Amino acid sequence: MTADNFADRLLAAIEGKQSHVVVGLDPDFALLPSEIRDAHPRAQYAGDDEMHEACYREFLTALLDALTGEAMAVKPQIAYFEALGSRGYALYEDVVTMAKDMGYLVIGDVKRGDIGSTAEAYARAHLDVAGADAVTVNPYFGADGLEPFLRRTRESGKGVFVLVKTSNAGSADIQDLELSSGETVYRRVAGLVEYWGRESEGSRGYRSVGAVIGATYPAQGAELRARMAGVPFLVPGYGAQGAKATELSGLFDEDGTGTVVNSARAILYAYRKRPGIHWLDAARLEAQEMRSALWRAAGRGR
Repeated sequence: MTADNFADRLLAAIEGKQSHVVVGLDPDFALLPSEIRDAHPRAQYAGDDEMHEACYREFLTALLDALTGEAMAVKPQIAYFEALGSRGYALYEDVVTMAKDMGYLVIGDVKRGDIGSTAEAYARAHLDVAGADAVTVNPYFGADGLEPFLRRTRESGKGVFVLVKTSNAGSADIQDLELSSGETVYRRVAGLVEYWGRESEGSRGYRSVGAVIGATYPAQGAELRARMAGVPFLVPGYGAQGAKATELSGLFDEDGTGTVVNSARAILYAYRKRPGIHWLDAARLEAQEMRSALWRAAGRGR
């Protein structure tokens, strides 16, 4: 076990901020507040990546500063940054650094997966060079495709969240298929996650190899929590995808911890359903309400 165990830091962040909230950083130019878009007139022209990057930088910097009291982690979605080319990727790296400096844990939502030297390059890019605390990974290549990431959970204090039961409706196409053993694909992957994390356990019994479990499947999530003691859950699907805090109580452990919940659009663009409120205040209010609702769902009161 590394002295700087990610699972220990994750649980400490939950307790320190009394929050299970992860804010997904999904910058979308069409949804940005008008005052930001209007401040960069050239950005109105499609393909002006320089101005889009400037808008995203202003938007995300202000958001990170506004939400430090409500969210314990942020999850930059790499696709929105890569869509701007080299400028966007540089912004992604800057956002990771800035968020960590502000006291957030940073989960790079990169969903990488490959084999051999390619997997090693992905792990180095996002965990070593960009410096994210953890990343999301795709298990489709199996253990050798994940080993460079897993090694960093054991040796470098990093975290990994493996896709197990994702929040999208189409996840059933593959993840719910029944194997010859009688178990479903997602249950089989859940078992592998437990096995892969066995050498990354921290001081509180949690491992640094976690699972992505969609909030839109709370019954399956509760079932997986019952069998995956000591595995941290990253739960997308809250807010814009329809999941509510009251449905998620089964995803927390007996101590009301072990799970963090992501919301992106519902927080980032909260001003769209809160007319008359400044966009930063609307985002903060949305995050505050989510924080309180999840704390209650975890059995903590408030």
